[in-house]
Amino acid sequence: MTKKVYIHTFGCQMNVHDTEKMYGVLLQSGYQRTESPHAADLIILNTCSIRQKAEQKFYSELGRLKSYKKIRSDIKIAIAGCIAQQEGNNLFKKAPYVDYVFGPQNIQVLRSIAGKRPPYSALEENPDIELHDLPAERDDGIKAWISIMYGCNNFCSYCVVPYTRGRERSRPSENIYAEVSQLAEKGYKEITLLGQNVNSYASDVDFAGLLKKLNGIDGIERIRFVTSHPKDLSLGLIHAIADLPKVCENIHLPLQSGSNAVLMRMNRGYTYEGYVNKIGALKNVIPGISITSDIIAGFPGESDDDHVQTIQALKEICFDGIFAFMFSSRPHTRAAAYENQIPEDIRLQRLSEILKLQDEITLRKNKAIEGSVQQILIEGTSETDKQSLMGKTRTNKVVTILKTNIPKGSLIDVEIVKARKHSLEGIPLS
Repeated sequence: MTKKVYIHTFGCQMNVHDTEKMYGVLLQSGYQRTESPHAADLIILNTCSIRQKAEQKFYSELGRLKSYKKIRSDIKIAIAGCIAQQEGNNLFKKAPYVDYVFGPQNIQVLRSIAGKRPPYSALEENPDIELHDLPAERDDGIKAWISIMYGCNNFCSYCVVPYTRGRERSRPSENIYAEVSQLAEKGYKEITLLGQNVNSYASDVDFAGLLKKLNGIDGIERIRFVTSHPKDLSLGLIHAIADLPKVCENIHLPLQSGSNAVLMRMNRGYTYEGYVNKIGALKNVIPGISITSDIIAGFPGESDDDHVQTIQALKEICFDGIFAFMFSSRPHTRAAAYENQIPEDIRLQRLSEILKLQDEITLRKNKAIEGSVQQILIEGTSETDKQSLMGKTRTNKVVTILKTNIPKGSLIDVEIVKARKHSLEGIPLS
């Protein structure tokens, strides 16, 4: 009888893509996917430890799985991802009903997981991860995420990624080109290139060179990428975004703080003034580009004046949108040991001020494009309104239109007739 696997994913796009690879490997190994953990023979929790909230959700879900094991002793439970790498074999002590633990660099062990005798762990460094491509089982059919590199060399003082995913390693460009070409043949229209810092991609070409190669693949209509580190954003990359027709006019460029003192303690490698200069270059070379960012509220030692500087930065730069979080202390990071940790109530207050201001800025920027014509890629039915279709502009803004017979994957022009805080309403022009 075919065994079934269920994977619960926590965290970011990179984790979601790792889950696609896990399903890809297991389906090739004879497993069948199920959406019900109760029906599964193998349950995998693919974890994230970037923020404490994601870690808390994982431990809550892990506790629930104990009852599954009592009902069916033959169920196998695996912990994957960053918490697996961070906690390692300690997870067997915390939860003796766990059978397997493996880190982000060792997804390939799933090829033979059925033959592993519990408790089994795979946490070692995988020095050739960039050379051995794994199959991915994707759901979308129109959009795909592509890992172009693994790990990170930056060691920002708040971030666990270098400790859980290892040092930077870039996939050969010909491997990436082959993967994207195969996706184009299957009808995919949009790809998003993934890396902790795509700007530092280095194979036989740099990142701008990789974009140029992928821009030539027939069938692919749009190319996006995340995440870009400000210190490595080059003029060459800026001009590549401007000159390559398939590369979308949208960039995610995490600022984190408007205070130079805080940026230094974060070990970000740039000043606020240097960041603003690069924002100026982006807007000058690519008029109409949308820029989003990350902000951390209440970093250790952040003074009231530091917070005010971040508020002023938001007003000066006017991001199209941000992901903002209050500081979350992470194991193994330098920031966890910093003095002057900010009380939670102050962190929450500062986060609230940041989000309120950004909502006002985002709505104002969205209203500025009312009446304009935008090209959108239809992604399917809107999750919030089943009577509407949803698509995104090249600048990555969500647009809804009344449901018609326009097929998923179509590129259409729409007139923007109404702006909301987090989406736009459009009318098709044809």
